[in-house]
Amino acid sequence: MEEKSKGARASAATHQRGIEQVIKAAIDRNASDLHIKAGDVFRARIDGKLVPFTKQRLTPEQTRAIAQHLIANDEDRARLDKLRDYDCSWGMPGVGRFRVNILRQRSSFMIVMRVIPFDIPTFDTLKLPAILATVAAAEHGMILVTGVTGSGKSSTMAAIVNQINQTQHKHVVTLENPIEFLHRDINSSVTQREIGVDTDDFRAGLDAALRQDPDVVLIGEMRDADTIDTALKAAETGHLVISSLHTPDAVSTITRLVSMFPPEEQEVTRVRLGEALQAVVSQRLLPRADGHGRVPAVEVLICTAVARDLMKDPAPAQELHDYIAEAREQYGMQTFDQHLIELVMDEVVTYEVAVAATTNLKDFERQMRDEQRRARAASAEATPRR
Repeated sequence: MEEKSKGARASAATHQRGIEQVIKAAIDRNASDLHIKAGDVFRARIDGKLVPFTKQRLTPEQTRAIAQHLIANDEDRARLDKLRDYDCSWGMPGVGRFRVNILRQRSSFMIVMRVIPFDIPTFDTLKLPAILATVAAAEHGMILVTGVTGSGKSSTMAAIVNQINQTQHKHVVTLENPIEFLHRDINSSVTQREIGVDTDDFRAGLDAALRQDPDVVLIGEMRDADTIDTALKAAETGHLVISSLHTPDAVSTITRLVSMFPPEEQEVTRVRLGEALQAVVSQRLLPRADGHGRVPAVEVLICTAVARDLMKDPAPAQELHDYIAEAREQYGMQTFDQHLIELVMDEVVTYEVAVAATTNLKDFERQMRDEQRRARAASAEATPRR
């Protein structure tokens, strides 16, 4: 019996080493996400595409064993078979850290692992607009980073915290589920709290954070009106709040935030947002034209006095969008289409990719033609006459 138990443990250890080798190989290919599912092959998302990475399909038993291996908490590991949706982080020495989601599908386990680089990102390494350095220097108010799942919001928020850490003397409290990038204290003190481990939930963590002498509070995600209300109060009382939302652009971010409150509170909420918001940074990741990795297309709203007035009015959403476009030279704002055109003209992304990413095709094509005409005219002027 003892020999049989030893054999089972040895087999499990061998299997885990095999899985870790596959994970390392995927990281070496610059995978951003890893998918492990019972009845399927190991898949990895590389340059935005989910591709098969092994030939052998995983059994339900193998997938369960991997899930158990990734859970660090002894209590949670013991109740694995009762878990339905579970988030945690996991590290592999010398390879990387991962945000892990364990779920059930067809009564078996599936695991999705998001790769978290060891190096803390910067605005330069992420190819983000230079104006974000000014945004990160705000003393108070609210900075929102928005986009769909997998658009790089966590990396951008980490870059904002890193900029503050490098350039200011502040106390930064982060509330994350789970903790992703590990910030070391440089010029600032960074206190990182994990939901479900260090505090019960975002609302409880945020309430507690305001008693912990913070200058900056990062909330991984604002999911309900109560959390948004508390975050607004923090911004209104002199703190800088950084958070994220699953909204596609700056204008829809304002609409979404207001709509999360009861109708009788929406007018007041719109006014509060207009006064508290410092900036909205919305992004989408696009495949590079050279086939190597992805690049963000970024919309940036800076909350100037004019922008605040437009945000307080529920009607003219198009006016706010137009103002973002007009204020590019003066304030460093930009719409998605303006950045898409820049990326196409610089041959960073293809025209076809930009067309697929734009939200207003006719307007994008018109602006693209205008920009191409300007480029041809500038080229003609620069060419010496014979």
